[in-house]
Amino acid sequence: MRYEKHFYEGRNSVLQYYEIRNDLKPLVLLHAQAVDSTSFFCVMPKLVRHFHVYAVDCYGHGRSLHDASRYNVADIGNAVIDFIWNVVMEPACLLGHSSGGLIAAYAASHSDLCSALVLEDPPFFSCQGERRKRAFNYVDLSTVCHEFLAQREENDFVLYYFAHQRIWELFPEKARENARPRLIAAAARYRKKHPDKNLRVPFWPRAGLAAYQGMNSYDPRFGEAFYNDSFHAGIAHEELLRGIRCKTLFLKAKTVVGQDGLLMAALGEDDLQRVLALVPDCTLIRFDCGHAIHAEKPDAFISALLTMA
Repeated sequence: MRYEKHFYEGRNSVLQYYEIRNDLKPLVLLHAQAVDSTSFFCVMPKLVRHFHVYAVDCYGHGRSLHDASRYNVADIGNAVIDFIWNVVMEPACLLGHSSGGLIAAYAASHSDLCSALVLEDPPFFSCQGERRKRAFNYVDLSTVCHEFLAQREENDFVLYYFAHQRIWELFPEKARENARPRLIAAAARYRKKHPDKNLRVPFWPRAGLAAYQGMNSYDPRFGEAFYNDSFHAGIAHEELLRGIRCKTLFLKAKTVVGQDGLLMAALGEDDLQRVLALVPDCTLIRFDCGHAIHAEKPDAFISALLTMA
């Protein structure tokens, strides 16, 4: 499968994207935070049978624009609208995973260029305002980004995140004490030998390593925008959702809440019901898997997308 890599330079904007050309309907993919558009490579060979695929790197990821003042849903959403207008040149099905879903919702609610919208487990309501502090992303990635930017000893964010990620606290204490130093040392050796490759650590789950797909080029200031709540640019999620008028598909992963009440998922069941109430033409499909539905359940994911074709 040949992935063409391109750059689009728009109005004060640079977006890197991958494309697989054909004469089918366009599908624009927006990835989750900290990974990049290559996170969709696992499903793109099958998607191309049904769509002309564009996989776009959001600001702060890949080789798209790295400018912390632009890390907000409005600036990135407007860049996506501009991309569809000038590169795709026709209304497209727009799919956003996680934070990419927030951006996709903005683009759909602020233009007529979204023929259909697919929201893959986006964190509506759970990542905004004081509520965000009781969600896993805040205590994990957002907080690690904030702490990384505040220190000067370690300059490798990938290694820093691996060493400080919240997931360590889910290990039994004895296992954590025994395994953590060895696994961090293994990660450090790999980073020293392969600084430009996605992280690999012996015995670390494949699903866990998927979070490092493209993290080499991730700007932790993007995570800081979720930490300080500036990513939303003062736009309430209700406003984004009420503005959507195209046919919408919501893909929901498992909802898990920790014993301490921490939301270990993108959004809770109450959040989901609010989304469904606000979006007029929205179909829900549930998946018994983790957050990256397209990677964990690729065949079911593609079957769901085809209901929108």
